[in-house]
Amino acid sequence: MPRALEGVRIVDLSRIVAGPLATQIFGDYGAEIIKIEQPGVGDDSRQWAPPKAPDGSPTYFFSINRNKKSVTLNLKHPRGKEILKALVRQADVVLENFKPGTMEDLGLGYETLREENPRLIYCAISGFGASGPKREWAGYDAIMQGVTGLMSITGQADGPPVKVGVALIDEITALYAHGAILAALLHRERTGRGQKVECSLLESGVASLMNAATAHLIAGEVQGRWGSAHASVVPYQAFKAKDDYLMVGAGNERLWKSFCEVLGVPEWADDPRFDSNEKRVARRGELVRMIEERLKSRSRDEWVEAFGAAGLPTGPINSVADVFRDPQVLDRDMVEEVTHPTAGSIKLVGVPVKFSETPGEVASPPPLLGQHTEEVLGRLLGLTAAEVAGLRKEGVV
Repeated sequence: MPRALEGVRIVDLSRIVAGPLATQIFGDYGAEIIKIEQPGVGDDSRQWAPPKAPDGSPTYFFSINRNKKSVTLNLKHPRGKEILKALVRQADVVLENFKPGTMEDLGLGYETLREENPRLIYCAISGFGASGPKREWAGYDAIMQGVTGLMSITGQADGPPVKVGVALIDEITALYAHGAILAALLHRERTGRGQKVECSLLESGVASLMNAATAHLIAGEVQGRWGSAHASVVPYQAFKAKDDYLMVGAGNERLWKSFCEVLGVPEWADDPRFDSNEKRVARRGELVRMIEERLKSRSRDEWVEAFGAAGLPTGPINSVADVFRDPQVLDRDMVEEVTHPTAGSIKLVGVPVKFSETPGEVASPPPLLGQHTEEVLGRLLGLTAAEVAGLRKEGVV
């Protein structure tokens, strides 16, 4: 079956996380991703180890670079610039995440590339955005979790700020970039015009504050750290059962009543101390202690089963290993096995979106550095194997 974006070609100049993840999503949906990497060096995440695959490759790179073709190209070499321009003439999208101004300094900025291809969608991802006093500052995810306030609301109330365990702002930025590029492609279908799209970790991180942002902007409140608890809903947090932790939440009065019934204390639902969410929030400490005492009587899995059967949002606090043993995760094809040229058989996370007519696919493993240079330059630009070998000797590829 054809995939949804077959026929779309993206020249991907990005590295590390946000850009590569955005283009990986396009690759899952069938777009051709030509990943441009520096000869002999490649994407920074090719060196981010441990952990490593069986061939010694960092597993980090594997997480965000499947369904791509790696072409090495020296963008500082005049011939390398010309090759990039030739590829852009046959592309729908260019994505880069250099510091603002870098592509212009190379003579390869948006204004230059749009002359080569007026229909081009050019997406630039940066740390702090393309304007403002910090436009040239570096913006790694963990730094941006602090700058955007996310760390200030993550962790226990009496503990230090804590970052999320994955590069969450990078991931959010990738999703914004993916959606924005699709919107620009749709606009181009309607008008025939390409455009430049700008995304930044700063703006994506600020947007991710969601209700914490509006609490401050509208009500003047500054959210603190609540651990696993919710600032505005009680009960809604991690609780320890007899043996381990689970999450459970009662986001409305119907669920609160069901929660009390499963706990075996239906009278709590109408207790004047707790008969509205506002009252439960006000008496959070008292109520949480009462709930914790009840939960000690049964195992985590017993409580999860009971709450789930009653229609309550609930689940265990799984380890990463637990996640990939979960029958629901496996049933939804969230583990895919592919064969890598040097690492052999490897497992990757599956495609999270399911299409009825044009399903996504983990069609190819993450590429070796420069693996497709000869194939891509031959197919798209008509270069012979001997010509590519000559470019390699000159340090162009």
